[in-house]
Amino acid sequence: MPSSTWKGYLTFGLISIPIRLSPAARTERISFNQLHKVCHARLKQPLFCPTCDRMVERSEIEKGYEYEKGQYLLFSQEELDEVEPETARTMDILEFAKLDEIDPVYFDASYYVIPEEPGQRAYQLLMEAMEKSGYAGIAKIAMHNREYIVIIRPRERGLTLHTMFYNNEIRPAAEYGHTDKAQIKEQERTLAEQLIESLAAPFEPGKYQDTYQSSLQELIDAKASGRKIAVVPRAASKTPVIDLMEALKKSLANKTAVAAEKKPTVVRASKTERKQGRKAG
Repeated sequence: MPSSTWKGYLTFGLISIPIRLSPAARTERISFNQLHKVCHARLKQPLFCPTCDRMVERSEIEKGYEYEKGQYLLFSQEELDEVEPETARTMDILEFAKLDEIDPVYFDASYYVIPEEPGQRAYQLLMEAMEKSGYAGIAKIAMHNREYIVIIRPRERGLTLHTMFYNNEIRPAAEYGHTDKAQIKEQERTLAEQLIESLAAPFEPGKYQDTYQSSLQELIDAKASGRKIAVVPRAASKTPVIDLMEALKKSLANKTAVAAEKKPTVVRASKTERKQGRKAG
């Protein structure tokens, strides 16, 4: 059974569903350790108290909030538990919204919502109703010492939960969204749309791979066996496009040429071969 991040109740109206959350995805990456350059020993980050001038055990640690430089308010775990909100145990669906109305920039981490045995029928009811209506649920949940706004949506015969950033956590950029649309010519827009159509394909996440991680693994394997890998020459540096029209035309031409190469060749039989085939039939 996968580890649970949170256990409690998912509620909508007067219906309560006992559930647990399990992480739906995690980043896979090769990690390197920091070593001492002199002896190649792995470096550690010990808990050291500069005042007592000694190492500290984890049992001696307490939590403190720095309200002024070097001044801390101390808190016990019991005090922190007292202010824990109801959403630490119960996740109420506050409202429902159409999924396509929610900007993906708000999405953070993803979790599978897994029902406990007593709540499976209610879970199934909620999932089917959401699938048919096209709505996703918006709720609040407290975990990891903070309260999240979350979106709950049906996905592949189950419910998936996404924690979301609050509006004040979305960072604005002064330059974002201020390009001059008047500079675009209609023919350029048409060619750009044609190029997009030529590159359109169903989304299949399985066909995308992390080539950087693959290269790192190849380097590690080669190093371990005393081999050297062939270095792939870097592509020429990109430069801003000056002539948009020319670049669009060349892009479409290249795409058409590639598509033609991939198209299977149909070999037609000669008249003699066709006659022989009919006689044999």
